[in-house]
Amino acid sequence: MAKITFIASNGSSKIAEGFGGSLMELAVSHGIQGIDGDCGGVCSCATCHVHVAPGDMEKTGPASDIEKDMLELADGADEFSRLCCQIQVSDALDGIQLRVAK
Repeated sequence: MAKITFIASNGSSKIAEGFGGSLMELAVSHGIQGIDGDCGGVCSCATCHVHVAPGDMEKTGPASDIEKDMLELADGADEFSRLCCQIQVSDALDGIQLRVAK
């Protein structure tokens, strides 16, 4: 089971635990502020935009081309941006930190 730390734009943090599905689904099910997942996880809205801690980028892997295209439309996107609907929860993600985009 992976423990993921979500850091809200106000600086508060919440740990969510899960073993499957996407990080967006995990965030929504744990009431993480700022993660809406309006498109249901099909990479078409960017309402699950997060910034991965630099040291955790290797664990999440790179964004796909489709995800990169969507992130170009997101405010505040940078080299650490990901859409958490595109990252599957696994034990390999245990301990990562994600800052929810504003």
